[in-house]
This record gives sequence, structure tokens and C-alpha cells, in this order.
Amino acid sequence: MIKQISAAERHEALTGDWLRSNYLFSFADYYDPANVQFGPLRVFNEDYVSPDSGFPTHPHSEMEIVTIVLDGEITHTDSLGNDLIIHAGEVQRMTSGTGITHSEANKSKADVHLLQLWFLPNKRGIAPSYEHMKIDFLDTKDELVPLVTGQKVMEDVVFINSNSTIFYGNFGQGKDLNFQTFKIRKSLIYVLEGSIIVNGIELDKNDQVRLEEQEVITFHATSKASFILVDVPAVEANY
Repeated sequence: MIKQISAAERHEALTGDWLRSNYLFSFADYYDPANVQFGPLRVFNEDYVSPDSGFPTHPHSEMEIVTIVLDGEITHTDSLGNDLIIHAGEVQRMTSGTGITHSEANKSKADVHLLQLWFLPNKRGIAPSYEHMKIDFLDTKDELVPLVTGQKVMEDVVFINSNSTIFYGNFGQGKDLNFQTFKIRKSLIYVLEGSIIVNGIELDKNDQVRLEEQEVITFHATSKASFILVDVPAVEANY
């Protein structure tokens, strides 16, 4: 199954004059019973945070929360004692587990562009934890770079308590690539910039495609393009 979703079908949300978001799944005031999650992927938000603002301290539990900074910088503070700045090209993972509080603040003079992805954990009741890594994925070209994974065999990647992997692709025009997958997996591709063709489906900026029961995913960049690929298990027992 292949489902194409256009940029216009995302839910746009404005929070005061400081936050502009697009939700790919039901979140906050947006609820669609047919669009709650994709495997263990429960939240995929694209956020633009204005200067001198941010998310005030709030709690989480039983969720793996990934933040990918695409432009600008965000200051993270949490109840574990972490207080640090996440810059563009860096990734953080917060395991909320049995409970954690945190805040994310843009203390700079420019907007911050970031992605938030939340995953249902493959274990419940674990202690909260935190990881932050500089990956410099924004400078890569013509490859899929793993940013976050639950597969311990991958090195220099942020670990997540979910049988899932987030890849970042930055392709030059004309680049072709095949991604091997399995029918017990499913994938979501979200275009950040440019245009690509995925298994014959043409996607432009902020379009997405969700694929199930595939054995290979083919990519062709019709222009210089960047995108996110999220690979997740199709069966809850494998989350």
C-alpha cells in the first residue's frame, strides 16, 4: 500500500505569536481517528519557534521524544539536570519513561526550525534518560544518514527505545537510490526541500508518502532535495 499526502493536508497550528507548527498526526487540538499514528510513530511535528520564546516546562511519560534541529538553536533544560544548546545538525533523544519534565527555549535572535518525532517505547516503566549528538547530517550529500535508531549495531547514531530508525537524505538533482526494506516494515517519507519521486510517486516540498508491504523503496531526485525517512515496524509486537 502506498498513500500520498500533500502538504496542504497537514494540520497547521499557530500558538500565540511565537510558534508555527504543522502536524502530520493527531496532536493537541487536531484529532483525526484515521490519522493517530504510523506503527510506533505517534507524533511528527514541523515547528518554527520565534526568538525569545519557547515551550515552557511541562511533563512527559512513556514516550521516546526526538528533536532534530534543522536551522537555528534551541536550549534544552530538564529535570535530569541537563541544560544545553542544541544547534542545527544536532539531534536529541529524551526517554520520558516513568516521568520527566523539560523545557525548550529559543534564546537567540532568529527563528528555530526543528522537527519533533515521538515514538511509543518498546519497554514501559524504564528510567528517564537523555542523549544529544552532533551528527552534521546537514552537510552530507547523496546518501541516507541514520540519525536515530533502536538498532545497536549502528554506530554514531542516537539510540531510541523503539525498533525504528530515522534517516536524513540530502540528494543532488538526478540522484537515484534504492532503500531495501521488508514487508514486515513500513516507511514514511517527508520532503523538507525540493522534489523527489518515491516508488513512482512525485513529491514536492512538505508532501509525504506512507508505504507498507514494500521490499524496496526507490528514490529519484528531480531537483536538489532533502527529506526524512522514518522506518518502523508494521506489527505492534515488534515496536
